[in-house]
Order: sequence, then structure tokens, then C-alpha cells
Amino acid sequence: MKNLFKPTLLVILMTFTLATTTQAFSTVPVKINPIERTSEAESQKMINRLNEIKAMEPSSLTRRQKRELRKEVKTIERNLHTNSSGVYISVGAAIIIVLLLILLF
Repeated sequence: MKNLFKPTLLVILMTFTLATTTQAFSTVPVKINPIERTSEAESQKMINRLNEIKAMEPSSLTRRQKRELRKEVKTIERNLHTNSSGVYISVGAAIIIVLLLILLF
């Protein structure tokens, strides 16, 4: 009985794993909207607007005005983040690159 328990459990787990991975590949592809780039002048206007919002006194605003300002700040930051041109490397990728460089040289 002990000899059959582990292989049976392994087969059951492999069956569920196989079913979930095949289902993940059969989904409908997601359409991605192209990123719109803004000019340097527009990005400077957004930065100026962010500075204006940060300089405001929040205690004098109503809840609705605060909520609208938060939404505006989020959209401006999202737009500025999409316009930033840079290469981002995760910590794991950096470690792998360093290890490969050490091993190759």
C-alpha cells in the first residue's frame, strides 16, 4: 500500500498541473494599445502641474476636490512614466548577468 501511495499522488498532481497549463495557453490574446509619446513641452507642463498640486493646501479642499486631484496626479504620473526612456533590469537578472560574466571571463 505504501508503494502505491506516492506514485498515485504524483500522477494526480501531474494531471491537474497539465490541465491548468494547457488551459493557460488556450486563452484569447489581449490587444495592447500603442503607447502615445508626449513632447518635452507637454511633459514639462505636466511636471509644473504636479508641483502646483503639491503646493496646494489640502485642508481647504473638499473631499470631492481631493479625489479629483488624486486622480489627476495618478494620470499625470502614469503618462510621465510611460514617456520615460530607460532600461529596467530586475535584481535576479542582474545577478544572473554578473554570474555569467564571471564564468565567461
